[in-house]
Amino acid sequence: MGAAALYQLAKDGAKAVGIDRYVPPHVQGSSHGDTRVTRLAVGEGPAYIPLVRRSHLIWRELEAQSGEDLFEQCGVLVMTSSGAPTLHHGVADFTARTTELARQHGIAHEVLTASQIRMRFPQFGPIRDDAIGYFEPEGGFVRPERCIAAQLNAARELGAVLVTDATVRSIRSEGATVRIKAGDRAFVADKVIVCAGMWSASLLGEPFSTLLKVCRQKLFWFKLEAPSIFPEDSPSFILTHGPSETDACYGFPPIPGEGSMKIATEQYSGLHSLDALDRNVSEAEAEEMFRSHVLGQIAGVTSDLVKASVCAYTVTPDHNFIIDEHPTLANVTVVSACSGHGFKHSAAIGEAVAQRCLRGQSQIDLSAFSLRRFF
Repeated sequence: MGAAALYQLAKDGAKAVGIDRYVPPHVQGSSHGDTRVTRLAVGEGPAYIPLVRRSHLIWRELEAQSGEDLFEQCGVLVMTSSGAPTLHHGVADFTARTTELARQHGIAHEVLTASQIRMRFPQFGPIRDDAIGYFEPEGGFVRPERCIAAQLNAARELGAVLVTDATVRSIRSEGATVRIKAGDRAFVADKVIVCAGMWSASLLGEPFSTLLKVCRQKLFWFKLEAPSIFPEDSPSFILTHGPSETDACYGFPPIPGEGSMKIATEQYSGLHSLDALDRNVSEAEAEEMFRSHVLGQIAGVTSDLVKASVCAYTVTPDHNFIIDEHPTLANVTVVSACSGHGFKHSAAIGEAVAQRCLRGQSQIDLSAFSLRRFF
């Protein structure tokens, strides 16, 4: 969100400075791991659809400017392979809700039976006979590290300044301006956009320190069997295979030349402190992941772990975003938390919050993400 906002501010002619406690793109937050799912029919709700539509256009614009491959439009497959619908991101029947929104908003899609899924994508052969799928050809995945780098490079070329290895210690409103202390430096700005992710609660205070929960997430890349049964046109996927919220996973098609499949789940146990975030994935965690979400669910994948990574979700009580003015700090816009499904929208959110800062309103309606819904 920060890289996108900095780029859009610079693109609009603003004098903009971006501050990061590390050197982005990096692996310390929530925006790494090679790939992120993107889909137009966002089961979390209709307010997201304009954001992801616009983001897809911005990714293509950035590709043309940078020469980098950022958006792989391989399609996305959302499946329910369970006797009962599975709760996902606070939505009771995520596949059905996704299909309903696609119909309402004219998004191209197919509803697939279990036999149709197996025929087109044999890696999902183990799914139940009564499974149902939603396939969206305009979905796929974006590459987060490349997207961040492309936006930051473009922002610099447009005159923005990037200050790295500088931890923001305080943000204080002083009349019509905002004063920021970062490392051993001080900055004064007319407007500030805070996209601090997992550090938002400690930086921003109440009500964010009460509302936001940081949750450890694990990403796994398992080696494919040889020869691979994955078709070349394999999609990104979301698979729910049981009645519990823990009976769900998501993953990606094999990246050419890598010989592995990335797969992950979502965990919602909050950390007691950020210092408690274990950034190492244990052998036991890898074994549990394979046993619970790959074995008997996805064919053509071995238990051999190629690599693993850890990131963090910063989650709101209703799993939806917060994009709003800070209630007590004047001229400070807060963009967090994104509850684990934010990257697909990030390009458009950066544009929208830049418009709000510079013009007072954005072309895309952000009112669904107001703090007011919690009070």
